[in-house]
Amino acid sequence: MLSIDQILAITFTLFAVIDILGSIPVLISMKEKMGVIDAGKATLASGFLMILFLLVGQPFLSLMSVDVKSFAVAGSIVIFVIGLEMILGVEFFKSDNDAKSGSLVPIAFPLIAGSGTLTTIMSLKANFSDMNIAVGIVINLVIVYLVLRSLTYIERILGKAGLMVIRKFFGVILIAIAVKIFKSNFWNM
Repeated sequence: MLSIDQILAITFTLFAVIDILGSIPVLISMKEKMGVIDAGKATLASGFLMILFLLVGQPFLSLMSVDVKSFAVAGSIVIFVIGLEMILGVEFFKSDNDAKSGSLVPIAFPLIAGSGTLTTIMSLKANFSDMNIAVGIVINLVIVYLVLRSLTYIERILGKAGLMVIRKFFGVILIAIAVKIFKSNFWNM
């Protein structure tokens, strides 16, 4: 049964974890490297991963002999490297000039549907119905799509200097988030 209260709680929780607004500098940086981000493909891939984890997340990780904490640690390392790229201006993720693959990795995973998002989805199952979680996921995907489609406009508003400052600032934030995810999962493995 659909519940507006549950859907709102799930939507706001996922919005905070996905943090698409905080990822704008990362996304603009990735767009500059790749030339273009396929908003539709990135959104669909992210949605597919989120729904997949909603339905079969825990059994899938168990089948691969991977626990949730190990999955979170691996995702935190990728996020850490992306943060380093932003701060140092060094390119670790080499662009293959293929916007199709670049829209999927590292944008769809791990930026949008990363380990934090996927483990949050699995955690939400303890308190909310799958249908309400699915609706919350779809609402967040609409927001993600709109942000991805608006990157050029956002980039114009901020300008080169504004983007540089924001990119460095959010690079540090991204590294801090990665360290937090790593610390909270690595030491408890």
